[in-house]
Amino acid sequence: MRSDEGRLWASRERPFPVAAEAAGACRTVDADDLRELGLAISAQESLAEQTTPEQENVTEQVSAADSAATA
Repeated sequence: MRSDEGRLWASRERPFPVAAEAAGACRTVDADDLRELGLAISAQESLAEQTTPEQENVTEQVSAADSAATA
């Protein structure tokens, strides 16, 4: 997408796993040109890949336990 100001934006269709978002991965990024936009997208995907499935499972288990405790 291009903003009214001419900046390029990209947004990932599917959310990142909870652990990746907790680590700072953002679905939407912006940049001045296509090269920078590609680098921004790559940085977010790389950050998300650094989170392990074990971290995701722990987050899901904690969330489930919190939900059960408040029910």
